Amino acid sequence: MDNKIIEFITQYISLTDEEVEIIKGQNLVKSYKKGEALLVEGEYAKDCYFVLKGCIRSYYIIDGEERTTDFYTENQTINPVSYLTKSKSDYFLSCVEDCVVSIGNEERNKELITKIPKLESMLLQLGNSLLVENHTSLDDFKNLSPEMRYYKLLENKPDLFQRVPLQYIASYLGVTPVSLSRIRKRIQNK
Repeated sequence: MDNKIIEFITQYISLTDEEVEIIKGQNLVKSYKKGEALLVEGEYAKDCYFVLKGCIRSYYIIDGEERTTDFYTENQTINPVSYLTKSKSDYFLSCVEDCVVSIGNEERNKELITKIPKLESMLLQLGNSLLVENHTSLDDFKNLSPEMRYYKLLENKPDLFQRVPLQYIASYLGVTPVSLSRIRKRIQNK
């Protein structure tokens, strides 16, 4: 699994053999079982994550109802707000499937940047990409109809429909499972 991390990093920067060994020596990889939580509401996030395998869902519980805000799959980073703000988390991160993730934390990241300074520019690029992605997602949620959000999700992450229970997808789209069923039926009839 370390090779997946190396492949991802080398999309942004080139690495020497020595730098590859430094990264592999970090023992960054951990496995989680389906249903296992990486972060629970009220906890302080000590780590950030990079998904090597599996699907992780972020969600809030509001008035006893789970509201999905995002899905993270292979080659996506997760920087919990709590990790960045050093405050208690308002939401959960939970594995929808068995997952393998690379774990980072502030100390480890600083150490890696000290040993491999060019990683800092890659992390800045990733941060900017995440910012754009999150802003676009928020704009879509505010401006698109549920049916258009469904189409966009189908276009951008079609694999989610085989990997994630439809109730989570409905929650993510901001509709009830019954409404999602109606949307799917309308699309099939077109």
